[in-house]
Amino acid sequence: MHVIDRWSRVLLLFLCSQTWALSAHALTGDQAQSIAIGEADSRIAALQAAVQTPDEATLIFLQALADGMVKIVAGKPVLLREGKAVSPIDGSALAITADALQAAEDAMVNNRLRGEIDNALSALQLLSPDTAVRRAAVKALQGQVSEAQLPLIDSAIAKESDGGIRDSLNLLRAAALLGSESPAKRLAAAELLGASAQAATQTLLQERLGAESDAKVRQALRKSLLAVQQRLAWGDRLGAMFSGISLGSILLLVALGLAITYGLMGVINMAHGELMMIGAYATYVVQALFRQYLPGAFDWYLLASVPVAFMVSALVGALLERSVIRHLYGRPLETLLATWGISLVLMQAVRSVFGAQNVGVENPSWMSGGVQLMGNLALPYNRIIIIAFALTVLLAVALLISKTRLGLFVRAVTQNRPIAACMGVHTARVDTYAFALGSGIAGLAGCALSQIGNVGPDLGQSYIVDAFMVVVLGGVGQLAGTVLAALGLGVINKFLEGLTGAVLAKIAVLLFIIVFIQKRPQGIFALKGRSVEA
Repeated sequence: MHVIDRWSRVLLLFLCSQTWALSAHALTGDQAQSIAIGEADSRIAALQAAVQTPDEATLIFLQALADGMVKIVAGKPVLLREGKAVSPIDGSALAITADALQAAEDAMVNNRLRGEIDNALSALQLLSPDTAVRRAAVKALQGQVSEAQLPLIDSAIAKESDGGIRDSLNLLRAAALLGSESPAKRLAAAELLGASAQAATQTLLQERLGAESDAKVRQALRKSLLAVQQRLAWGDRLGAMFSGISLGSILLLVALGLAITYGLMGVINMAHGELMMIGAYATYVVQALFRQYLPGAFDWYLLASVPVAFMVSALVGALLERSVIRHLYGRPLETLLATWGISLVLMQAVRSVFGAQNVGVENPSWMSGGVQLMGNLALPYNRIIIIAFALTVLLAVALLISKTRLGLFVRAVTQNRPIAACMGVHTARVDTYAFALGSGIAGLAGCALSQIGNVGPDLGQSYIVDAFMVVVLGGVGQLAGTVLAALGLGVINKFLEGLTGAVLAKIAVLLFIIVFIQKRPQGIFALKGRSVEA
């Protein structure tokens, strides 16, 4: 992790005011010369000795080395500040001409030394007043901390007020002691590291196990390594489950509208993915409008995109149903070919308007970041919000189908179209409303997908086959079956990916669905009704 950023400057200003509290010693000319000139091993040793009692001059000097602002003049290191030479000891101006500075050699910093400097600056960030900076510093030091940094780590532990960071610092201290010459210290460190859940700790224990000569310490290392590996394995399992639920929620959004149109009208709509693509592009357009006309409210563009994506996709779906699909009911092959042709037309239209290249849709600030549950398990906010969004859409559709007049008509037409028509239901109008609803839900899926990937003309092609598999597996027209099938396929697919790879996982899922449909053609939940049961 590189620390040459604005937080380093903030840290320096903070530590400048704390210099005498940290140490009563200041950087000497000999120390500065030993760090800037000589062999790499001796320079690293001098650097490690200097940062054990850091002061303002040491921090400024290390930062200048990292920034390439140290010159060697007459065998002595000097700092460059606004094009002028200053002393690394007290910052006073030096009588060195610009020509002499131009001819002077740069203080050489190879990759090894640069890593040590970055490591030292990361360790000093442990004393930052900012909690996020301290947490990032602990993470940066995992797996590369040394015993020479123990004074700083002990000082950070003594000052730390955050319990989680303090626990991480104690593990960091144990990792530093793992290289101690004392077997007793190495044994205590090995036992303490067994409570870690970091992948870097696993690597550290494995490396130390290969170099350890003491039998007791080796036994403790093996025990701790096993505990860390088991904890990381649980993190991987939970991560795979979360990824599966996340994938399942996306499949649910994509398949939910398809379950309505396919279940109601028996239309194999190959343009469903393109309706989803339209919703994603509608989100992109709303983002562009907010960026241009409402930059101060940019974080709220996504909330405005949701109804826009729904309405645009619903209107396009209603237009397709009234103009093309209504003339092809009862002819599945012609419907399939027609909707496939429509999908090609829609993709080409988008290419003509927006271009063939993918466009980027940014996450609002409140969707950035995530929740760190374990060392190898982080739950991104955008995925969590998409899962919640999918469940909200599912609840809204369930209430619409079960509690409203339109939902009653949809269920009636689905179960027995002729009888529903005889009872006064305008079936053609219900078909249009239902197709528009399914298309609008596809637009919502596109809006959600825009937050986890790029938006392009081929966006819908990646999900249409999976969506049909979800609908068929769950049972035509059955929302409960669609939910179970989407989440189940998502979780199974992610677990299989970890075992067999993405391609074989897809093949295995497809074979499973084929076998399942052969045994149970009606899907997980069979559609009930007199017309169906007859």
